[in-house]
Amino acid sequence: MKTSEILKAISHNKSLTKPVIYGIKGYELNDDEKYFFSKNSCLGFILFARNIKDKDQVKKLTRSLRELMNGEILILIDQEGGRVARLKAPHWPSYPTGQHFFELYQKNHDNGYNALKENFQKIANDLVEIGINVDCAPVLDISCPQTHQVIGDRAYGDDPHAVSELGKAVCEGLLHNNVFPVIKHIPGHGRGSCDSHLELPKVLCSFDELVNHDFIPFKTLKDQKFAMTAHILYQAIDPKNCATLSKTAIDIIRNEIGFKNILMSDDVSMKALKGSFFERSKLILQAGCDLVLHCNGEMTEMLEINSALPFISENFWQKFTN
Repeated sequence: MKTSEILKAISHNKSLTKPVIYGIKGYELNDDEKYFFSKNSCLGFILFARNIKDKDQVKKLTRSLRELMNGEILILIDQEGGRVARLKAPHWPSYPTGQHFFELYQKNHDNGYNALKENFQKIANDLVEIGINVDCAPVLDISCPQTHQVIGDRAYGDDPHAVSELGKAVCEGLLHNNVFPVIKHIPGHGRGSCDSHLELPKVLCSFDELVNHDFIPFKTLKDQKFAMTAHILYQAIDPKNCATLSKTAIDIIRNEIGFKNILMSDDVSMKALKGSFFERSKLILQAGCDLVLHCNGEMTEMLEINSALPFISENFWQKFTN
């Protein structure tokens, strides 16, 4: 199915959908999950290594998710290559890191660009074969001396223009074979010196430094359909709230960077965020994000998130399909 057809199919089938992407626990849906998702429609699911055994099993799982939700949905995965690859050998090829392609690009721009585009065409083929239509890539975070290893060699280098070009190659490769990319982590995770899975990174540089460096790849790729936020506090933007929860930061993403499409949070269960899952979910939408992402499949957390969320509005669907 072509990407434009995917969006139309989802919007036609989902009149009472909530703006959330959920994870699940295992290789197949358990009874509690079947009941919860049948009663509480979501926009889609994200898969992790715990959900993946082999090709036949993943095909059966993605088919069962669509059957339960009565039609087309978004099914996401993080398949970047290198350390962040949920599909692994021997059932799938091993793909290189972002750093590898930056090194190729430094030697010859065209060769590096074309190699990366072809790499993600192959990844997209892997995903489509097993029923996945969204890849949470490319990483557009720019490497710098303090970059934490949670990003590390996932980044496409330390030059904003190289990261922009290589990010474009990733998007073109995925879209060529009908998989949506997700640009991340907007407005930039490269200056984060700690892991937002565990604590809140704080960035102290000036706003001008962000505009003239970190924002550049996101501006270049602002027309992509999906972006994922950074759970990072930027002192020059909002000294109290991380970008995911900051109306000021989201306004900058929408207007300074110019990203007008579907903005999802990074995982709401990461420890960079505080408060109950009800509060986190409310604040994410109030700040201006379109979607809440919840990855770990914990039912108690999903129940709390579901109770906080409205049904998706007509304005969302218009933005979703345009």
